[in-house]
Amino acid sequence: MAVMGDLALKFSGMIKKDGAFDLKKGVFGLPISSHGVFFNARKFRSVESRIGVQAVMQVGVESAEVSKGCENLEGFLGLDVVSEGELREKGFLGLRKTKLVCTIGPACCSLDDLERLAMGGMNVARLNMCHNTRDWHKDVIRKIKKLNEEKGYCVSLMIDTEGCQIQVVDHGAPSSVKAEEGSIWFFTTETFAGSRPFTVQSNYEGFSEGINVGDEIVFDGGMATFKVEEKVGNDLRCRCTDPGLLLPRAKLTFWRDGKLVDKNYELPTLTAKDWLDIDFGISEGVDFIAVSFVNDADAVTDLKKFISIKYSKSIKVLAKIESLESLNNLEEIIEASDGIMIARGDLGVEIPLEQIPTVQEKITYLCRQLNKPVVVASQLLESMVEFPTPTRAEVADVSEAVRQYADALMLSGESAIGPYGQKALSVLRMTSSRMELWSREEKRQNALLQRNVGASLTDQIAEHICNCAAGMANNLALDAIFVYTRHGQMASLISRNRPNPPIFAFTNDSSTRMALNLQWGVTPLLCDLSDDMEANISKSIDLIKTKGLIKKGDTVLIVSDIVPSSTTQTVFQSIQIKTVV
Repeated sequence: MAVMGDLALKFSGMIKKDGAFDLKKGVFGLPISSHGVFFNARKFRSVESRIGVQAVMQVGVESAEVSKGCENLEGFLGLDVVSEGELREKGFLGLRKTKLVCTIGPACCSLDDLERLAMGGMNVARLNMCHNTRDWHKDVIRKIKKLNEEKGYCVSLMIDTEGCQIQVVDHGAPSSVKAEEGSIWFFTTETFAGSRPFTVQSNYEGFSEGINVGDEIVFDGGMATFKVEEKVGNDLRCRCTDPGLLLPRAKLTFWRDGKLVDKNYELPTLTAKDWLDIDFGISEGVDFIAVSFVNDADAVTDLKKFISIKYSKSIKVLAKIESLESLNNLEEIIEASDGIMIARGDLGVEIPLEQIPTVQEKITYLCRQLNKPVVVASQLLESMVEFPTPTRAEVADVSEAVRQYADALMLSGESAIGPYGQKALSVLRMTSSRMELWSREEKRQNALLQRNVGASLTDQIAEHICNCAAGMANNLALDAIFVYTRHGQMASLISRNRPNPPIFAFTNDSSTRMALNLQWGVTPLLCDLSDDMEANISKSIDLIKTKGLIKKGDTVLIVSDIVPSSTTQTVFQSIQIKTVV
């Protein structure tokens, strides 16, 4: 659409704390017309004299043109090959916004399999430290980094801690053992090599303490159920009442009269093995650490302090919500974390099944309010572990997560052990794209109300600017949003508003780029950034246009939090709108 060639709103110095933006009233209450911006200098001078505001509004007549010299631009733009292909094929509004996480396992660990997942839209590769050796995980990490470096992909790495839970050990079978109804099984803590017929080995010596005859043992949230027939010392003799698969490392939960028997109250969030796995992840340069069975904020806070001391690179910590206790401390856990994973499988064991949909929606909404990415995980396409086509109910479940504006969706066994991992990823990609289109058509994002999360004045200013920018992008039907950012905060704040145009985040920090890979609607680009914002903007638009990814008439909104090193100002933020000619 036709807009002015170059509109820039820059804010510096101090600003009144409650000076929020209201698009209906314009910017700072100033009306915006198609002919320009009306600016009452006398009014602003009087306000400035009272509260120390320094605000500059610049209106230009130039448009973003390709500069004469592009010879030094090669390599400036770090756009991954998948996003570049989607952008070339579908245009700005065709880019998928919901991020996709794939669990890597024996079914998809070869270099070719990993590249197919990357090409299919995998944004984050998850490594579950419950399974396989560290050498195996190291090999996968090296392969993914090789794809990123040599093939131009941008796949972030996540490790998922095992956590302290009562579970079965690897029983020596290649994948799983089937328990038939009525069969008798022996649950023991005895250590033995390999497997024994009809025997389940627990990893926790006190697993039978407090358990009575008649109680039930549930595998992995309902994969199979056993009734305790007899206690033999510390061991249990049980009868299978609900047949199913007994997967290695499956979690055991205990039920009595329809209620969960709490047996994890003395177990720490992070075990000695978890700390070794975390050291491994840090040494291998992973981007995310997902912490299992987080019950309070202390475990997350301690881990973040440990990482900051141990490693100069930023590694984001995600808390997994999968227990009743974590729900009781939900808000403080979200605030302490860098993101949340809703582990619906284990969570569904701890609370009634019928509560899962509303709890998922509550967590997703609260994460967006607090500006933390949220991953919806577990059993999204569970049937595709065995079959090439999902059930219609599973597709509806995926659609609901996208409708709730979850930042990311995750495949677990579907990709790790299932033979149809790439098809499952394709289902997530296509369903996400379709639901995002529906949300735009329904203009649902206009109803989203945001909580103020900024603590400092600088953060509050950035927050208001980003809310304003997202509203402007929607109201003016702009094609894209460009964010120039060192640490990714403003890209994240714009993402929280779920705007229609895609968000391109230009950063010179590789950790920031990989962290933004989990943010809804954000395409992170690694590039050189200078203190000269106009030079940054010109170079990036030049190269994108040279690649044929942006065309004449496209209009982009530009936001920056780049603070010039030479300035003494406490704040320097800006919004600009540019039309490509």
